[in-house]
Amino acid sequence: MNLSYLNRVSTCQFSIRAVCLVGLCAGSGPAWSQAMPVKANPATMRRIGTVDPRFQSYNVEIVEVIGGRFWKPYGSKIVASTTTSSTPGGIDPGLFEQRPPIDLTNARLRKLATALGPAYIRVSGTWANTVFYQDSGAPALSTPPEGFGGVLTRAQWKGVIDFSKAVDAGIVTSFATGGGTRDAAGLWTTTEASKFINATHAMGGKIAAAEFMNEPTFVSAAGVPKGYDGASYGRDYAVFQPFFRKAAPEAVLLGPGSVGEGIDLAGGAMKLLPSKELLEAMVPNAVDAFSYHFYGGVSSRCGAALGAAGTTTAGAALGDEWLNRTDVVEAFYAKLRDQYAPGKPIWLTETGQTACGGDIWASSFLDSFRYLNQLGSLAQKGVQVVAHNTLAASDYALLDSHTFAPRPNYWSALLWHRFMGTTVLDPALPKAESVHVYAQCLQGVTGGVSLLVLNANDKSPYALTLPVESERYSLTSNDLKSNEVQLNGATLILGPNDSLPKLRAVHVPVGGSAVAPASIAFFTLRSANNSVCK
Repeated sequence: MNLSYLNRVSTCQFSIRAVCLVGLCAGSGPAWSQAMPVKANPATMRRIGTVDPRFQSYNVEIVEVIGGRFWKPYGSKIVASTTTSSTPGGIDPGLFEQRPPIDLTNARLRKLATALGPAYIRVSGTWANTVFYQDSGAPALSTPPEGFGGVLTRAQWKGVIDFSKAVDAGIVTSFATGGGTRDAAGLWTTTEASKFINATHAMGGKIAAAEFMNEPTFVSAAGVPKGYDGASYGRDYAVFQPFFRKAAPEAVLLGPGSVGEGIDLAGGAMKLLPSKELLEAMVPNAVDAFSYHFYGGVSSRCGAALGAAGTTTAGAALGDEWLNRTDVVEAFYAKLRDQYAPGKPIWLTETGQTACGGDIWASSFLDSFRYLNQLGSLAQKGVQVVAHNTLAASDYALLDSHTFAPRPNYWSALLWHRFMGTTVLDPALPKAESVHVYAQCLQGVTGGVSLLVLNANDKSPYALTLPVESERYSLTSNDLKSNEVQLNGATLILGPNDSLPKLRAVHVPVGGSAVAPASIAFFTLRSANNSVCK
């Protein structure tokens, strides 16, 4: 796709009384008739809900904190010689790469994470199910105790606590549930969890929210005893719930944290313990918020191992079927919430482009359509928190694993954070093919409104007319599968000392603006005068 052409389209202005020919507006290049623009009325957009101030959040997997084998980035030639954590679910170990513990003191990492705050940092993942907390100042044990797959030291967990405070990110976690946490009868005990929570408090930390175990539906990767079923989970949860409410009374109890349902995630290759069986077995008033995980498919790296050969392609990334999968799965879990935890909020505590580290194009601008569409759509549905996996590990990360350089989804996250407030509005605009429009109160501006327009149509612009002046922030790329992205034509990169670039807007007078094919635009309307945006 030609960058200069996209930039000309995205800056094309027109009157509602006129028909804009893109070639005429741009001065040169392709031309076609632009349909009469859609008129937005920001002053009358009604409130349809609110989201948590930490709505846009992220994961740092526990295996990143302790060091161990995580999904190997595409193209990596590194071969691991040792491990400090187990390979989950019996998956081919060649799909993983040994990585040292993440440096949570890194100045660039902290600066970029701070720019997304306030947020939640979820420190969990498959490896958390079998991690041993070593409550001493000694170096990590060379071999985990029996029944565990990895070791988390006091210094490493203190590093998480310090990071969370520095970047304004509340800690969300889960607990070890593997063989080392169980008694002779196989029942989960509170010993390890109690030690972990007490140490957190002793170090001045606070657990904002927690799930009992990571992804109990994916039972083969949960580290639990063979034959574990819904009744087993219910017995464990009957021990866990009263313990947790007493040990961390201010924390939000999340659950069940299921994954893999609502769509065929991996071509039938995943053996799942249904959420319905878990929920049937849980105690009354089991959770404070209903949590689930979502991936639209498995990556090609994992798909081949599972016999599914990957479940999406770059060619499908702008299609409604792919973008709408998040809505299908949310509806599945919302129905379970309504039945088993009526009235409780919903959190999406882990999500990304595809499971198993993402596809090769997960780090490209192409995935920003999925990322922002998911935020916009789930905010409309009342989901309170969306935690992206991950902040800085593997191909689906917001930041490069090794350099912490921002990827396109980081820049998308930054714009969302700057402009989209906690009050969710109905944009009240007619549907357009391959166009997704979302509205929320403008962050920090009384009466202001922000519009997010995702034009996933790669052939035609989207014409929008606004009754007040606005500022437009258009995201484009000269190659949709590139990890470079332009804001109003200027490539987004860090400045000296890793300073964030100034986000320069294009002023849009009263009238219209064309959102280019295969581009994303935020419109900020400071003078919208919407009475619900207080």
